[in-house]
Amino acid sequence: MTQSTRTILSQQFNQALAALKDAWRVLRHRGPSQIQFWFIALAIGIAAGFAALFFREGIAALQAYLYGTEDVQYLHSFAEQLPWYWILIIPIVGGLIVGLILHNFTDDGRVRSVADVIEGAALTDGRVETRAGLASMLASLITLSSGGSSGREGPVVHMAGVISTWVSEKIHADGITGRDLLGCAVAAAVSASFNAPIAGALFALEVVLRHFAVHAFAPIVIASVAGTVINRLSYGDVTEFVLTTPGSLQFYVELPAFLLLGLICGLVSLVLMRSIFFAEDISSHVQNRLSLPRWLRPAVSGAMLGLIAIWFPHIIGVGYETTILALSGELALTTAILFAVIKTGALAITMGGRMGGGVFSPSLMIGALTGLAFGHIATGLLPDVSGTYALYAFAGMGAVAAAVLGAPISTTLIVFELTGDWQIGLAVMVSVSMSTALASRLVDRSFFLTQLERRNVHLAAGPQAYLLAMLRAGAVMRPLGDPRAISTEECRDLIEQGLCIEASSTLEAAMPYFDRDDVPCIPVVIRDEDGGEDPVGVLYHVDALKAYNRALAATAAEEHS
Repeated sequence: MTQSTRTILSQQFNQALAALKDAWRVLRHRGPSQIQFWFIALAIGIAAGFAALFFREGIAALQAYLYGTEDVQYLHSFAEQLPWYWILIIPIVGGLIVGLILHNFTDDGRVRSVADVIEGAALTDGRVETRAGLASMLASLITLSSGGSSGREGPVVHMAGVISTWVSEKIHADGITGRDLLGCAVAAAVSASFNAPIAGALFALEVVLRHFAVHAFAPIVIASVAGTVINRLSYGDVTEFVLTTPGSLQFYVELPAFLLLGLICGLVSLVLMRSIFFAEDISSHVQNRLSLPRWLRPAVSGAMLGLIAIWFPHIIGVGYETTILALSGELALTTAILFAVIKTGALAITMGGRMGGGVFSPSLMIGALTGLAFGHIATGLLPDVSGTYALYAFAGMGAVAAAVLGAPISTTLIVFELTGDWQIGLAVMVSVSMSTALASRLVDRSFFLTQLERRNVHLAAGPQAYLLAMLRAGAVMRPLGDPRAISTEECRDLIEQGLCIEASSTLEAAMPYFDRDDVPCIPVVIRDEDGGEDPVGVLYHVDALKAYNRALAATAAEEHS
């Protein structure tokens, strides 16, 4: 053995030994706290899993009681036999109760959902509103049980956020820990609700935390598995949808059809999202124009849903029965198109009327109907090179849902886990990629981020867009008397020129002053009872930029840790 070879081996051995020593040091000093955190994640996962389970069971029990059916999976078929006035009355009464709950326990009469959880993860250290969240959970439960046409994932996700918020407050968690705990709770709730452990974990990372940091992966997976175990102990190891017609891709030449299907589903998802926002705007306009009390708004929407359900009972609740029929290819072309249009309208009425619920399950149903309709046309035009109707329904289901959520990875996986069919991955992936690529250009990346953008919460563009809104001028300013700050007299001169900002204002409001007036600093004031402006400090442009840079660096460090 040559001298150079022995030297290289010696260096490799010393490097390996040093790595082992570092690993042992990390294990000794950080291991116990990390293991303790994993136990907390497990406990949150169990709690969120049971909460999702009880929410689902509560909906089923209340639906069975109100509609008098023993099997809520076939509620739509049973509802066709009920008296028309009963179909009409149930959602009206349910909407009235929802309105009273939201009126008394929220400050704006609005149901909290996934968008609020995303906002909590980004802006409030992983915390969400507790009182309004619990009220929203109850309101959504009543909505989904009494004829509302929405899904259960929205309230389940926010309910999980309430649990993690309580834990974060008890242990005084910092921002990174609070966000990780929020991700754990969301992953467990989604997994327990849909028996989808892989997608539950990725949903928390991709949609809520919006990063894939390694430090968050292990606890989120632990919580997700805990939620799945709770689901399977109650329902067994079964998929959410049982397919009677397995899908199979016949020829690779068929893949271009799924590219086209993806584009169509992207447009369908855009119509779905825009319909909800349009219904929200119209409902608010009518409410203001007629001076209707806000507690009456859900009842009016309930009356509209009841009228639709008399002729189209498939809009009631989550819509699993219709989704299964679409995935099995048992609906005709015109029926699939009609049901998709009616369901879109019913979802818009439900969400616009602030009745509660989520958009994921309805988007699955609308996507399956869209895919089925496309499949009828595709197989009719090219019968020799086309697969089954179910194949297109399957791909359409994933494509619309992924575009609405803005989550192609987790949605692709959750569709696989909901159906148990992993053999047609190419078709689903192609359709999902095209739909999300198109829809994300036409809205602010997803339904949830567009919701936040409509509230002037700018999360879609990333941390560089919203971090300035998190920093207060009073926290960054140099106090009066600081030798590095201008004098009080100079501050008052600038105030007389209209150059000042309140201490409670954000840097987002302050930065335009520096750009517009080309000044190095502006006074920070507090308004007195008479409306006067008393200077308390000076905000320098360089200090604002330094604070912004530190916030960006901290965010990047968290996302890449």
